[in-house]
Amino acid sequence: MSEQYEVEFIERGDREATFLVRGVTPAFANGVRRAMLADVPTLSIDEVRVVENSSVMFDEQIGLRLGLVPLTTPRDEFSEGETVTLALDVEGPGTAYSGDLVSSDDLVSPAEENVPIIDLKEGQRLEIEADAVMDTGKEHAKHQGGVAVGYRHLQRIEVVGDNEAFEQDDPRIVRGVIEAEGELVPAESFGNDLTNRYEGKEVEVHDVPNAFVFDVETDGSMSVDDLVLAAVDSIGDRADELAAAVQL
Repeated sequence: MSEQYEVEFIERGDREATFLVRGVTPAFANGVRRAMLADVPTLSIDEVRVVENSSVMFDEQIGLRLGLVPLTTPRDEFSEGETVTLALDVEGPGTAYSGDLVSSDDLVSPAEENVPIIDLKEGQRLEIEADAVMDTGKEHAKHQGGVAVGYRHLQRIEVVGDNEAFEQDDPRIVRGVIEAEGELVPAESFGNDLTNRYEGKEVEVHDVPNAFVFDVETDGSMSVDDLVLAAVDSIGDRADELAAAVQL
């Protein structure tokens, strides 16, 4: 990787973002993607103790649903293997939602409060205690903080001339973000078809070397910023471990 690299956000939200990174190799870009999916630990319910379950759903099914509820995981507050206890105590009639989970730690709560867990009829009750454990996506997919992570080359558009008179413009489909006239332009803004933006023009499309556009979406367990920073830190930690091992 180059010692000098640049990061520029095209769209930036807490859970979704699109950003451009210049000055990195394809191997490093893919390493960041893989780290966001597999190496960044998050909290997820792993063990459930059922106190009472008079619903029609088996304990194992409820445990599966609880394990898929994203939990907020503040960066650098927990270490792998640490646990946080949550409790759920609801009676019918009504629907139990993820927001009904009560956490023993104020830093940890369901990232989404409206995830349905079970419908309870009159007289039915569900009371459980659950342990959420800090672990990584490479151990189980429920720990993947990044639910949609991808990247592609930044493409530069160059106008090389005009089309001949009466020549039919064939669609030129591009995805992601293009660099045109020195600006970054999301392809969605012109329907992903270059002929909409450059009507009657002949254009060439070139991949910009060592420039990649990332699209990242999280499950709410952490922000996009924290997910990316944690992924990069994990790569650095592994590099340090390798350097130490080589020197032994």
